[in-house]
Amino acid sequence: MVKKIGKTGLALLLAVMLLAGCGGNRNEVQPAKPGEGTSNQQAQQGSGGASEDPGASKGNGQDGGNDQGDVHQVPNDPALELLGKMHTDEKIGQLVLVGMDGTATNDATRELIESYHVGGFIFYKNNIENAKQALKLFNDLKAANQSNPVPLWMSVDEEGGRVTRMPKEFAKVPTAKAIGSKNSEALSQGIGAVLGRELSGFGLNMDFAPVLDINSNPNNPVIGDRSFGNKADVVSRLGIATMEGIRKEGVVPVVKHFPGHGDTSVDSHIGLPVVNHDLSRLRKLELIPFKEAVENKADVVMIAHLLMPKLDPDHPASFSKKVITDLLRNELGFQGVVISDDMTMGAIEKNYEIGKASVEAILAGGNIVLVGHDAEKEKTAIRALKKAVADGTIPEDVLNNRVYAILKLKQAYGLTDRPASGPDVQSINKDLTALLQTYGLRK
Repeated sequence: MVKKIGKTGLALLLAVMLLAGCGGNRNEVQPAKPGEGTSNQQAQQGSGGASEDPGASKGNGQDGGNDQGDVHQVPNDPALELLGKMHTDEKIGQLVLVGMDGTATNDATRELIESYHVGGFIFYKNNIENAKQALKLFNDLKAANQSNPVPLWMSVDEEGGRVTRMPKEFAKVPTAKAIGSKNSEALSQGIGAVLGRELSGFGLNMDFAPVLDINSNPNNPVIGDRSFGNKADVVSRLGIATMEGIRKEGVVPVVKHFPGHGDTSVDSHIGLPVVNHDLSRLRKLELIPFKEAVENKADVVMIAHLLMPKLDPDHPASFSKKVITDLLRNELGFQGVVISDDMTMGAIEKNYEIGKASVEAILAGGNIVLVGHDAEKEKTAIRALKKAVADGTIPEDVLNNRVYAILKLKQAYGLTDRPASGPDVQSINKDLTALLQTYGLRK
């Protein structure tokens, strides 16, 4: 029987040492014998889904410290074997998800893949012109990653409403507010499935949705109609239903923006919002949807750039140990993957140094740092992480724990770098229109 890894992650580190040694060079691991352990079952999990629990099992989260939440290993664990074969630079690359300029691969993107081994990409509207161009871009990036041992995250913010990256060939998905007005879990899950189909057709595998923020401040400049409403129970039920719809299409949903961006008067894209709520208030409102998402096996949680003085006066939530480890992991019991909001947003760029913030995000309990813009800033973050690993600021067991969770999730969803054939736009549009007509959201 394999035991849980506790506070220092020593058990995982010892396992990795046994498999691969402690050096930074790639080391070959002897393949498992056929039929041993449960590796075949894990490999067949594929597209995820709540019943398959890809990467986010519940637990008491009492490990604390800088380590990933409790990690369960099994004999011949494919993620552990892969981790043992990876050299240090490849592991560090998995800690970073980057953006790119333009609508085609270029020297900068190839450098990020080939020299920095980045874990994945996020795509914005200016990367996507139409379905044909988008499919070629995504497939070309995957082809460029063939020499790396781990498939890429291919991600977008696809919420519907005003936050959409999909080409104009697709019919428009309503806002979360409009969906929330119908208060139907079936509608919400159907919308999630449409979003998942759109993404999976392109070979995209991660969606930064749904929004679980409660729209409690009518003057909020950044959330507004991106929220399902101003009541915790509505946001919880509809958000989780959307999460399930996305997940059932084989796309990893990312719930956001923990611990709650709904009661802010500053847009974190521009400046650093300050939220003066204490834990008692958060538990009564903002945390409710996230707590329920964790209980429903959420895979990934995005952390907001919010300064919450009554929780941590010194660090924004996105790199606060008190928020990520103490609150999200220990109190709420989340053991999945944690990703920061974009480190190039004004909240961070105007107040902190991106390299230091990236290191602190990993030490605080995060797994992935999102750096969505500017190749030089992306490389600055990666270099800072490399230096932190080299000088022991990020200990080897912490690095291994963070990366292990990422590999487990990628394998659970069956990520590959195989080219996609493209979505069936006509069929998706037809189904979306019928769904919206059923609920009176489209004539």
